[in-house]
Amino acid sequence: MVDWRVSTLMRVLDTAALLYWPATEIAGGICSISQQTELEKVSPQRYMLVNSLEVDWRDVEPNWLDKARELAADSGDLPRLSKVDLDVLALAVGLNLPLYTDDYRLQNTMQKAGLETKSVGTSGAKQVWRWELRCTGCGKKESVPSDVESSKKGPVKDCEICGSPMLLKRAK
Repeated sequence: MVDWRVSTLMRVLDTAALLYWPATEIAGGICSISQQTELEKVSPQRYMLVNSLEVDWRDVEPNWLDKARELAADSGDLPRLSKVDLDVLALAVGLNLPLYTDDYRLQNTMQKAGLETKSVGTSGAKQVWRWELRCTGCGKKESVPSDVESSKKGPVKDCEICGSPMLLKRAK
């Protein structure tokens, strides 16, 4: 049985919630407009269903996005977050609302910032990790800059000392 009070809470929903939750849980959620394109690409049928619900679709304020990028850079997760991930994070940060997501990088960023996150369908992140850039050549370590480009894998940038690729690694 679904508790009707849960669906009336103000909360930001990541795309995982839009894909897997029942309609009664999605209604009333706050989502980024950029998630519509992502959802339509992944599941056109689900996109049609979600668009028929009372979802609060919002544009992201530029200052919220700046703050989200800053928090994601601080946790080291920024290079592996997509534009849609950053939009969702920015909504949660800007509105100071819980973020419902199964994305461990989003959970890590929120938890490191002391913000509330809830899992959609997984057990969720058990601990906060800090990431850093590490050179594959000379071993130089540095924090993740807030202007780094997003990519799902591979080097984040080249080392300023030796020119070798710098990879995202868990800080020890």
